[in-house]
Amino acid sequence: MSAPAIRQTADHLCRISAAPPSRPGRAAAWLGRMAKRTMGRAVICLLALVAVIAGPLPGVGPEEAVAGETARAVGLRFGMHPDKTRLVIDLDRRVDFRAFTLSGPDRVVIDFRNLDWQILDKGENSGAGLIARYRVGLFEPGVYRMVLDLSQPSQIDSMFVLPAQDGLPPRFVVDLSRTSAQSFARTTLKGEPEDRFDGTKVAAAPQPPAGQAAVAAAPILPDAARPRARTDGRRIVAIDAGHGGIDPGAIGITGVQEKSITLAMAKALAQELEKTGRYKAVLTRDRDIFIRLRDRVAIARAAQAELFISIHADSVQNPRTRGLSIYTLSERASDGVAAQLADSENKSDLIAGVDLSTESAEVTSILIDLARRETMNLSARFAGHVIGQVQPHTELLTKPVRSAGFAVLKAPDMPSVLIETGFLSNRQDEKVLQDSAHRAKLARSIVGAVDQFFAAEQTWSRL
Repeated sequence: MSAPAIRQTADHLCRISAAPPSRPGRAAAWLGRMAKRTMGRAVICLLALVAVIAGPLPGVGPEEAVAGETARAVGLRFGMHPDKTRLVIDLDRRVDFRAFTLSGPDRVVIDFRNLDWQILDKGENSGAGLIARYRVGLFEPGVYRMVLDLSQPSQIDSMFVLPAQDGLPPRFVVDLSRTSAQSFARTTLKGEPEDRFDGTKVAAAPQPPAGQAAVAAAPILPDAARPRARTDGRRIVAIDAGHGGIDPGAIGITGVQEKSITLAMAKALAQELEKTGRYKAVLTRDRDIFIRLRDRVAIARAAQAELFISIHADSVQNPRTRGLSIYTLSERASDGVAAQLADSENKSDLIAGVDLSTESAEVTSILIDLARRETMNLSARFAGHVIGQVQPHTELLTKPVRSAGFAVLKAPDMPSVLIETGFLSNRQDEKVLQDSAHRAKLARSIVGAVDQFFAAEQTWSRL
């Protein structure tokens, strides 16, 4: 700070110490009160001058990025120009970031390290110019992801953070301009992005040398999902709260997001299972975070789960459609609605800005082939138990037991079902799904079905 500015600020602080100001800052008010009681006005002026000269501690000003501290996004807006579309995000401090592009559909993905998006995290939002839509959510611990769906192929012209100045907060800025489909395809990311947040467009992570197989990183397991020795005789049940983080799932009539409903329902079911003393409940996610479809199954299998229950809530165009339904795996959907739902749910990774082009047809084929008939039959039996238990307590969809090719149901050795707890597009269903008492009642009914399933399994094993 310049000498004239220091003198002006100190003079001002001295004046406000003589008469209470109308809108004092908290620090100035505290300093005024304490010093006025003990040291008098002259000391106030001296302390004020020292405070102004010293300023904030080095590296912790609002415009600095501090390791381990979380910045906040406080505003977002678009700027339309003849040759570009500009996206501006207001921050309370600097932030580290990286970006890359993906095709099929065309997207720009921006990852921010240690950035709190809660104020702006409202699911999918309309964009402007070259940005058709955008969505934001927690992608992995410490990383918030923003996905920009493009209205046409676009390139990143510039990307930077402006420091705080002239009364404006720090701002993240990205400029997009039109490009050809061929140019866009040449620059899209293939595979996982490099783990660097240096404010540049990143490439794919280094690939292993020729002839050396790539080893997939183990998914990050919630504490509750880490494998444990089964010494207490409890059966292990995996509960998968659908969607999460950057993937909000279906949006209800009043704006409630499916990811919130599924997490609340999953926690209620886990609590009821644990209360029996007969089961160990494993949550694939225990907070609002994105988990890839394949990692959901991996978490369950790593925990040695014997049953997999994926929780969802649907949304359709007809607002009169309501009721619970349950799905099991089948490569041929039982009906058109089931096929459409499976296609929607299987797009979760795409919505979250994950590159799916590296999934080989061979791996996909193996997953399908490994869904053995025995496991599928057990899944169907459990689905029947669920419907029998919940029927007295909730509305059911017509033909409530259905089948389709859901990615999360393809574990070869783990009976798996997907429960659509209701329709957020229906006012009655949306209301009851937000009611904790209803969720608890539904959870107790599902526990009854779990009891029936394992009791029948013991009977089969004795035959």
